Amino acid sequence: MPAAVAFVLAAGPLLLALVNLRYYVAPPRPNGVPAVSVLIPARNEEAGIAAACAAVLASEGVALELIVLDDHSTDRTREILDGIGDPRMHVAGAPDLPPGWSGKQHACAHLATLASHDLMVFVDADVRLAPDAVARMAGFLQRNDVGLASGFPHQTVRTWSEVLLLPLIHFLLLGYLPMALMRRSVSPGFGAGCGQLFIARRAAYQRAGGHAAIRASLHDGIKLPRAFRVAGFSTGLFDATDIAACRMYTNGRDLWEGLTKNATEGMATAKALPVWTLILGIGQVLPLLLFVTAPGLLSGGAVFASFGLRLLLARRLRQPIGSALLHPLGVTALLVVQWAALIRSARGVPATWRGRAYSAQ
Repeated sequence: MPAAVAFVLAAGPLLLALVNLRYYVAPPRPNGVPAVSVLIPARNEEAGIAAACAAVLASEGVALELIVLDDHSTDRTREILDGIGDPRMHVAGAPDLPPGWSGKQHACAHLATLASHDLMVFVDADVRLAPDAVARMAGFLQRNDVGLASGFPHQTVRTWSEVLLLPLIHFLLLGYLPMALMRRSVSPGFGAGCGQLFIARRAAYQRAGGHAAIRASLHDGIKLPRAFRVAGFSTGLFDATDIAACRMYTNGRDLWEGLTKNATEGMATAKALPVWTLILGIGQVLPLLLFVTAPGLLSGGAVFASFGLRLLLARRLRQPIGSALLHPLGVTALLVVQWAALIRSARGVPATWRGRAYSAQ
């Protein structure tokens, strides 16, 4: 019986991912030359803000406006921005953070008020866009009737903690979100995205309340698409592997802080996490243990499905093979992160990010 349950819970995500990969594709090139405002919130980004801006300013095939908001940086971020001097770029300072807002949501909401164009791209300062990225994102909106779309950049990973955990973003997305249903429904439950890279239509953004609708959130990747869907707008997803790259975290401490910060607005809730622990534990961790201790057709099939999905995604999305081969360990580490976040939230310990502390929502 355990092997049969493990096989079902391992094969299901593989089959769904095979279907989802038909929908999860790179955005097309646009018709004409779209006008786009690219908006970057920046807080203490001196190490990479110049490269982020240079990548955006190298964009091809668009009428470009770049606005960067210095969110009370205490390093050389503003000095570096002021030294770029491109006429297509505007640098602004963020107003003081009001009570009840998270820093990023407040910065993005203010950026939206400064944008001139009807298409707005929100991009994190650690993302590097390819020259055709902005144009192709606009092309996605031209061909899809959505108010908001999000792309998942290629995640650059170097340390073992990054290798273990970050490729699981695509595993969860493609293995557990039915994208065919997502396209047909505006149900908030199908809302998903990557907070690193969004493109929105101004009219839809305003009617949905924009980032003000999720002002206290620390996880805009989930919360912003759901806000659009609550307002009646469809949202979309595209594969940004070939048009954007991101080194999300550079060390284990930042990775832990970043993942636990987001967790309680996603998987790590008192109702959801026990269910996810069973689904992932039985379907992704248990198969290898069963096959080693009691080899059989069902346990072998569960191992094949579990590792097969990860190897498929590694090839399709240029992920490290080592991450796929260590899949059960990575899933175990993910569940540890989620439970740690839930326990921290239950104890009332605030999340921290970029020198600010936030109470759990």
